[in-house]
Amino acid sequence: MTRRAGQAGHTAWCGRDHRCNLGEHRSDEIVVDAGNARAVLIRVRTAAGREHAEVRVRVALAPGEVAARRQLVGLLGDVRQAVTRAAVTARPRPGRAAR
Repeated sequence: MTRRAGQAGHTAWCGRDHRCNLGEHRSDEIVVDAGNARAVLIRVRTAAGREHAEVRVRVALAPGEVAARRQLVGLLGDVRQAVTRAAVTARPRPGRAAR
C-alpha cells in the first residue's frame, strides 16, 4: 500500500505536486541556462528524512573527438571538485556539534 504525505507533511520548499510520491519530497527545478550548457538542480528529501541535491548537466560537445574528450575530462574534474566540496561542507568538523 502506498501512502502519500498530506499537505502538513510537505516542506516549505517542496513542489507539492506529482513530484512528491512514495514519501519523497522534491523541489521545483532550479535551472541555469548558459547557451550551450544547462544545469538543473532539485532538492530532495527522502522518506527516511535524508536530504539530497540532484544535479543534471547538459553541455554541447565539440564536433571533433579529441576536443570532445578534452571537454569531458574537464567537466568530470569540475564535477568531482564540486561534489567533493559539497560533501566536505555537509560534514561537521571534529569537536564541533552539527547545526
